[in-house]
Amino acid sequence: MPSSPEDTTDHTGRHDPSGSPDSLILHATDNGVSTITLNRPEAMNAVTWDQRERVIALLSQASTDPGIRAVVLTATGRGFCAGADLRGAPATGDRVPGDVARTIRLGAQRLIAAVLDCEKPVIAAVNGTAAGIGAHLAFACDLVLAAESAKFIEVFVRRGLVPDGGGAYLLPRLVGPQRAKELMFFGDSLPARDAERLGLVNRTVPDDELPATARAWAQRLAEGPTRSIALTKQLVNASLDADRATAFAAEAMAQEINMTTQDANEGVASFVERRAPKYRGI
Repeated sequence: MPSSPEDTTDHTGRHDPSGSPDSLILHATDNGVSTITLNRPEAMNAVTWDQRERVIALLSQASTDPGIRAVVLTATGRGFCAGADLRGAPATGDRVPGDVARTIRLGAQRLIAAVLDCEKPVIAAVNGTAAGIGAHLAFACDLVLAAESAKFIEVFVRRGLVPDGGGAYLLPRLVGPQRAKELMFFGDSLPARDAERLGLVNRTVPDDELPATARAWAQRLAEGPTRSIALTKQLVNASLDADRATAFAAEAMAQEINMTTQDANEGVASFVERRAPKYRGI
């Protein structure tokens, strides 16, 4: 299976020994931005078991590495991600009751949770078709940029399947239950411009402008108050499942925590001193 070598250089310029020359995930961190690229274009980037585990590990690394302050998730070729490719999963014996649910919990749901729980903002740069778990991978990101040629497909119904990978959780929160049902019941291809109109995409750009736009957005985030953005992400995500009293209490506590950061102090000081803030991500 052809692949391109992974860029295993970290933000300090050091070699990352966890990388593999045969990896189907390209990864590079530059100037505070971690770029994770699915690199299996001949399969429209249908994600394998090994790829999924690598993406989860890189998102976890982004959370803990102070040198990473924003993440871009994208892909090579004509497809962003055509769904899950289970052919690379570890071999198992005869199926027993609970196997399917366990596979979903430990597989697709872990991948989506890794994006939602990442403590750094994650931008999806959707370069092509995003189908099934591929669409949900994009929708789980904090911001979604899409090339004009991109399209989103809730493909499960075409195979007689129930949406997984958090689809029935994510979509109603993004577009409401009726629109979510329409997308999931029919499984029609949704062009990027229509996805933007529905609120699934932040911005649609010409195909050749996607990498530069994603980079510009990520760089802007990487220069921002990292902990403040992380706390804001947590508040927004949690608010969708909370009542007002819980949301208000979480907001107050987040601000309490945030005011202990150097960036918060810098933000206030820069306002008082009438100068641009210089955030360090701490």
